[in-house]
Amino acid sequence: MKDLLTLIGSLPPLAQVPVVIVLFLAVAALAILLIEVAPRPGRKYTVIRAVACVAIPLAVLLLLGSVIWAAAVAAVLGGVFFVLDYRSKKGSGYLFALVGFLAPALVLLAVGLVYPTIQTFIDAFLSSRGRFVGFDNFVWIFSQPQNLVVIRNTIIWVLVVPAISTAAGLAYAVFIDRARGEKVFKALVFMPMAISFVGASIIFRFIYAYRPEGESQYGLLNQIVVWLGLPPVNWLQHAPLNSFLLMVVLIWVQTGFAMVILSAALKGVPTEQLEAAELDGTNAWQRFWNVQVPGIRGSLIVVLTTISIASLKVFDIVRTMGTAYPDTGVIANEMVTLLQKFETGRSSAFAVILFLLVLPIVIYNARQIQKQREIR
Repeated sequence: MKDLLTLIGSLPPLAQVPVVIVLFLAVAALAILLIEVAPRPGRKYTVIRAVACVAIPLAVLLLLGSVIWAAAVAAVLGGVFFVLDYRSKKGSGYLFALVGFLAPALVLLAVGLVYPTIQTFIDAFLSSRGRFVGFDNFVWIFSQPQNLVVIRNTIIWVLVVPAISTAAGLAYAVFIDRARGEKVFKALVFMPMAISFVGASIIFRFIYAYRPEGESQYGLLNQIVVWLGLPPVNWLQHAPLNSFLLMVVLIWVQTGFAMVILSAALKGVPTEQLEAAELDGTNAWQRFWNVQVPGIRGSLIVVLTTISIASLKVFDIVRTMGTAYPDTGVIANEMVTLLQKFETGRSSAFAVILFLLVLPIVIYNARQIQKQREIR
């Protein structure tokens, strides 16, 4: 493997790209071939599986140069094929296909999610030097006034942003539904979703930018204030106004997401129900509240919970805009700040608190999805 990477690295830059693409396609084609061939019965496919049991360990031997790894791969692969051929009905081997599709995701979840979660919980009870300190990190969090402000801000984010984003997206979806130019208007509202949080934060930094009175204002908001004959305001220096101004960035981005999901859900509400309600003499608001909203309840829950989790994890916006301003901190940003100071225990304690805040939302969302499935 090392020799192969060295060989690729020695090629000209323009030649490296097609070589890497070809190798990736070859590995992907081999994986698809095995997953496609393994379930099929018949002597021809049995021969192909036997060849795979020899060719794949040989490839491992050539790439890694290790007889032990090649023997291990051969034993595992041969054993899996043998068991599947022996136990599956008519040699179908559906279990192999299932494992083939799920194994990469399970490995990534174990390495990228399960292990870090367990390690974070352990670190939350240790000092930065790895000494067990019990609940001292949590006591420190809840005994420091600035940490309480961080937790308060996070809770305000999760209360304000999902409610306004969902309400604005739903209102826009209702008013623009089946209107002339619907696709154009939806594209304009959805466009901020294509911008990263850092990019959106930089845009709003220019909007909130401040220069002392008498100087030329390049911030859009302060320029409007000056045109009205008022003195410019350093918006992000005033707490708690600055936190709500930061929330506007996430609301601006997430409204497009809410609009798209809820617009699709509204189109799924049967027109017969709306027509029946209209014949009963209901007005537009009554039809919306009593027919459309119950019809899209599942989508509303998904949108609210998704934006709530995004609000709890918000980091980029505060990091880009709010670190120099008072009382704008949130848990995710405080975690990173403490980690950069090598305060791993306190950072992990904040991570555990964030996990506990997210957990009820995830559980509620999962239960609602299960109820929807039972109804169907």
